[in-house]
Amino acid sequence: MLVDRVRTIWCRELRNDDIAVDDNFFTLGGQSVIMARIQAAFIDELGLEVPVDQMFLNPTVASISAYIESLNTATP
Repeated sequence: MLVDRVRTIWCRELRNDDIAVDDNFFTLGGQSVIMARIQAAFIDELGLEVPVDQMFLNPTVASISAYIESLNTATP
C-alpha cells in the first residue's frame, strides 16, 4: 500500500521507527532539510514530485498519501 511506502520513507528520513500515520511531520521534528530529502525519496522511490506547498498542507503520512493517491485518480 502507498501509505506503507510513504511511512517507510518518513521513518527513514526522520530516523524514527515509531511514526503513526496521523503523526504531524513538524511535531516529529521535521524541518526543511528533512522535507527536501523526503521529496527526493518520493521522486526516486514513488516516481513523482510532491510540491513543497502540499507537504505543508498535508503534514501526516495519511494526508500526503491521500494527496498522492488523488494525483493517480486525476490522470486519465
